[in-house]
Parts: sequence; C-alpha cells; structure tokens
Amino acid sequence: MSSPDQPVPFTADDYRARMERAAESAAEAGLAGVLVAPGPDLVHLTGYHPVNTERLTLLVLKAGQDPVLVVPTLEAPDAEEAVGSPALALRDWTDGKDPYAVTAPLLDAAGRFGISDNAWAMHLLGLQNFLPGTSYVSLTEALPMLRAVKDAAELERLAAAGAAADATYEEILKVRFSGRKETDVAADLAALLKQFGHSQVDFTVVGSGPNGANPHHEAGDRTIERGDMVVLDFGGLKHGYGSDTSRTVHVGEPGAEEQRVHDIVREAQEAGCRAVRPGVACQEIDRAARAVITEFGYGERFIHRTGHGIGVTTHEPPYMIEGEEQPLVPGMCFSVEPGIYLPGRFGVRIEDIVTVTEDGGRRLNTTARELAIVE
Repeated sequence: MSSPDQPVPFTADDYRARMERAAESAAEAGLAGVLVAPGPDLVHLTGYHPVNTERLTLLVLKAGQDPVLVVPTLEAPDAEEAVGSPALALRDWTDGKDPYAVTAPLLDAAGRFGISDNAWAMHLLGLQNFLPGTSYVSLTEALPMLRAVKDAAELERLAAAGAAADATYEEILKVRFSGRKETDVAADLAALLKQFGHSQVDFTVVGSGPNGANPHHEAGDRTIERGDMVVLDFGGLKHGYGSDTSRTVHVGEPGAEEQRVHDIVREAQEAGCRAVRPGVACQEIDRAARAVITEFGYGERFIHRTGHGIGVTTHEPPYMIEGEEQPLVPGMCFSVEPGIYLPGRFGVRIEDIVTVTEDGGRRLNTTARELAIVE
C-alpha cells in the first residue's frame, strides 16, 4: 500500500525499463544513442542525482546495448547506491585521466546523439574534440516525449504534490493580506508547502495590484492594500515530482470589472481543461482557452502559452502553445493556466495541473476557482 506521504518506491526494473524506452526512442528518431548529463533526465532514468561539475558524469544509452554510466572514481560509491544502478554498468575514471578517452569507445565515431539540454558546453566540446565525426542535438528537440508520459507510480507522486499545493492554498486564504508585504505572503506559501511535504519550493509568485499584470513577478516589498487583486502562483517538488497551481484572490470585495475579468479567465481555463483528451494536439488546448479570452476582447492581454508539462521538474515538455502538434497521450501531465494582464492595474491567472486519461483529462488540483475574498 502507499499513501501521499509514502509513495510506491521506484525499483531497478522501473529504471531499466525507462532506459530501454529512451534508447529505443532514440533509434526510432534516427539517433545513434542518448547521452545524459547530471540533472532531471538522469534522475528520471536512473534515480542518481549527482551535482553537475567539471568532472564528467555521463549516461550512455544505445539500443541493443546495456546502459553505461561514466562517472568519476571518487563519486562511484554514490552512483552504486542509486536505485537504478543494478540496471547499468559503471565505468569510472580517475583525476588526471582523460574522461573523453574513457567515453569515446562507447560512442559511434560518426554517430548523431541526443544530449541533455543542461550538459556543460565543456563536456560536449570535449567529446566533439575527441570524436570530430560525431554530432549532437538537444533532447528537448530530439526526444521531447522522453519524460512526458508518466506511469502509475509517477502519477501518484504528482497527485500527492498537487494535493499538498491545494492544502497550501486552503491555508493561505486564512492569513491576513492587507497591510503585509508580498514577501510576507510568499514566505507563508513557502512554509506551507514545506509543511505539507514539499522538499523543494521552486517559486512563490505573489503579484498584488499592478504587480499582478506581470505573470512572473517576484514577490517584492509592495504592501498589499484593500482593493487589490492578488495573483498567487506557487509550487515545487514533493517526493521528487512537481506541483504548480495558480489562484487569484481579492482583498475585500472586488469591483465589477475585476469580477468580470476573473470570470472570463475561469471560463477560459474551464474550456482548456474540457479540451483535454487523447489524440488532441497540444495546440488545441491553447486554442480552446485563448478563444474565450479573445471573444471577450482581451486576446492581446493573454501574453503567454496556456500550459507546460510537469514531472521531475516543474516546467518541461510538452507545451500547450500554438504550433505544437504533438498529440496528447494518456499519462501526460501539464498545466492549464490562461490569464489576463492589464498593465498598471491588475492581473488574473487560474491554473490546474491536468493529466490525460484514456477518455479525457483529470485535474490534479481541485480547490475552488471562484474569486476568493481575503482580508
């Protein structure tokens, strides 16, 4: 059995299957293999989470071959402790040796490889210098679906993270807003996320009054006043998987226009969520939400994409944006977060994480989307 505080643990077999799928996907994309540097991709594929440094650590995946992790000798004991380590072979190198000479025999001398977006340039250039016939493409470009489809255990973690974010929102409604700085409320949000099980807080946007018209406003020293609309956008990682939710509240009773704009965004967000089902292109989610806002005359004030994927990071492919024709697949998880931003006045955003099911979509955030009144 599992619970939100004790999720089903990943096994070496889980990681083995992920690495096999990645290698097969690379072959299907015409690549010689996948090269994975420390970061989210390596955590997802192996469960190993080293620091990305000048010492080369690199997972090499090729279809039909056992995975190999090139690792500095002094870090090999930590690598051996990773849950996924039984599913791969370690090849270590010591200081003073050329790590690229160790890695080169694992690669095709004229191959084209997908490589982690966050791989250091010095490592990529080192490989190219040793194997000038090789070429490379970022994993986001070559294999955007690498982490996009979640299995049942991953969905369980995402649901737990979403529930923790929801609990955070319910509690923040009880605190006083007026007369306090945005940073004070942001600190409350961070503390609540931690209280409800987050190991990492990635962002706590508190955009009051005119600051709410900046979608990624960082909480500042502005004092929140009665009559302010306040955009709240917060999330982070729980059990290694992300949360991300947005709600907009009002300090005291809202004016007619504020209520109207909020109602429009709520309708747009509902339209985006209703559009979720297998086989629909990602861009259709954006179109569905954007059409509502455009119909009411605020199209130019919706200035960002409708959503982004979420998993071991809070932002990852796929993206709900015009031009993205990737079909939705059961197990995908992403945000649906339309907004309207009126410069110098206020902003409104409503966001839920949604997962694609066999016949539609399921929200992982369930708190009320009506405009909440706070003090």
